[in-house]
Amino acid sequence: MNRTIRHSAVFCLLLVLALLVRATWVQTYDAEALADNDKNRRKVIDQYAQPLGDIVVAGTPVTGSTRTTGSDLAYKRTYTDGELYSAVTGFSSQAYGSTQLEGIYSDVLDGTDDRLKDPVEALTGKQLAPGDVLTTIDPEVQRAAFEALGDIKGAAVAMEPSTGKILGLVSTPSYDPSTIAGTSDGKEWQQLLDDPDKPMVNRALRQPLAPGSTFKLVTAAAALEEGLYDSVDEKTDSPMPYRLPNSTHVLDNDIPTAPCEDASIRTALRWSCNNVFGKMAEDLGDDKLRAMAEKFGFNDEERDVPVRAYASVYPESPDKPQTALTGIGQSDVTATPLQMAMVSAAIANDGVLMDPHMVKQVIDSAGTELQSYDGSPGKRIVSKETAEQLRSAMVTVVEDGTGSNAKVGGAEVGGKTGTAQQGVDNKGKPYAWFTSYAKDADSGKEVAVAVVIEDAGGPRSEVSGNGLAAPVAQKVMAAALK
Repeated sequence: MNRTIRHSAVFCLLLVLALLVRATWVQTYDAEALADNDKNRRKVIDQYAQPLGDIVVAGTPVTGSTRTTGSDLAYKRTYTDGELYSAVTGFSSQAYGSTQLEGIYSDVLDGTDDRLKDPVEALTGKQLAPGDVLTTIDPEVQRAAFEALGDIKGAAVAMEPSTGKILGLVSTPSYDPSTIAGTSDGKEWQQLLDDPDKPMVNRALRQPLAPGSTFKLVTAAAALEEGLYDSVDEKTDSPMPYRLPNSTHVLDNDIPTAPCEDASIRTALRWSCNNVFGKMAEDLGDDKLRAMAEKFGFNDEERDVPVRAYASVYPESPDKPQTALTGIGQSDVTATPLQMAMVSAAIANDGVLMDPHMVKQVIDSAGTELQSYDGSPGKRIVSKETAEQLRSAMVTVVEDGTGSNAKVGGAEVGGKTGTAQQGVDNKGKPYAWFTSYAKDADSGKEVAVAVVIEDAGGPRSEVSGNGLAAPVAQKVMAAALK
C-alpha cells in the first residue's frame, strides 16, 4: 500500500471514529437535553399523544382530555368547572405551556415521569399510562368561596388547622383554562392578558397586599410570647391619641369613640385599636416583631403548596415610626390570603403551624402511590397558652366586636377584621380583610379561613373587613363544618 492510500485510509478511519464518538455522545449525554428542549416539537407531540392523567377533587376528576382533528397533537386538555378550579389546576395549553399543578406534575400527567416505568420500560423509553394528582380540595368549600366572592376582585383560602390541608383556594375574577388549551386560541389568550382585572393572577397565592389590622394578631402574639403582657385581659400602656415616635403624626382609630386608651389586647382586638398595637410594636421593637412574623411564615421565599406562593413580607429594618405602623399591618408589610390563613390556623391548632398543602397524593394509573404530602410534623409558633388566649380574644371579636358577620350557628368562631389603606397618601380604595377559624364541638371539624376583597366595586366609605370579607369567610366556614 503506498503512502497516499495509507494516509487516506487512516484519515477515513479517524472520521468514522469521530462520527461514532459524536453519535455516542449525543445518545448518552445530549439526548435528555434535546428531549427537554422547549423548541423540540417531539416533546409537545409526546405530551399530547394520549389522554392526560387527571387532577382529582374528592374522588372526581376536574380535568379531562378530548381527541383533536387536523393536528399532530392527538389530544388536548379539557376542564370541568374550569373557572371554579383554575386557581388550583392552572392550565395546560398546547400553545402556551402549563402552570400550577398542571405544570408541576406535567411529567406524571403525560406519562413521561420515570417513576411510572419499571427498569425495562425505562431503557426502552416506552411512554406508559399517565398518573393522577389527588388534591385536598373540598368541593363544597371551594364552591362556597367561589360563589360568595362572585364577580368581586378578591381571593379566599381555607385550610384544616390540624393537618395543613388546603380545603379551598379561590381567586376572582377567574377564567376557564379550556379556552386556551389548544393551538388556535390566540384571541382568547390575548383577551386574558389584556383584561385589567388580571384573571390569570392567582390572588390567593401570588398577590401580597397590605394585611391591615389582621396583622394585629401577629403583634399580639409577639407581645404575649415576649412577656410584654401576661394576659389578653391585662391593661396595656397605650395612650390615646398615640403619636408615632420621632414624628408629629397621630395614629387615629377607625372608631373614634372606641374605648382604646390603655385597652387590653382583648378590647383592642375587639375594637381594632390602632393606638394599642402601634405602641405595642414600638415597645417590642423591630427585631422581636420580625421574629414573630417570620415564625408565622413571613419572608419565606420557598413556600410551596406545592405551587410556589409569593413571599409575604415583613420589611427589612424599618425605623421606629415605621415599626409602629407595621404593628397595625401598614408600612411595607404585605401578605397573601394563604399567609393570613396560616396565622389563624396556627392559633387554632394550639400554636402549631402545619405545612399548608393542596395535594394529598400522586399516583400511577394502577393507583400505586408515587408521592404523598400528608404527615408533616408541623412547627410550633407560639405556646399553647398564648394560642388559647388569642383564640379567646378572637371569639370576642366575632361575638361582640367588629367581626359579627362571621358567626356560624353552633360553632366557635374567632376572627379579626382588617381594612388596609393603599395608594399615595392612602387615597386608593382600601383592601378589606378577614382572617378566622371555626370549630364544631360535636363533629370535631375545624377550619381556618382568610379572605381579601381587593375591589368590590362600591364606594370607599363602604369598604370594611366586617362588611365585605367576613360574610365570605362565614359562608366558607359554614360549608367546611357541614
